[in-house]
Amino acid sequence: MRPILLVVGVIVLLTGLVWALQGAYVLPATFMRGEAWIGLGSAIAVVGLGLVWLGVRPARSAPGSSPRDE
Repeated sequence: MRPILLVVGVIVLLTGLVWALQGAYVLPATFMRGEAWIGLGSAIAVVGLGLVWLGVRPARSAPGSSPRDE
């Protein structure tokens, strides 16, 4: 599950960054210009960053178990 979260998170993060940069007139775009696209792209990039974080964070062990139990 973690590799899937990581891959999806990277894709969502990059998509959000591209949309934000298109909104800021840094990358070429046809209609994706202006503050709305900067905000939308930034929000999507934050969601992607959260998914990446979930994919790379260390697994939590159950209470009362030790690392040797695995």
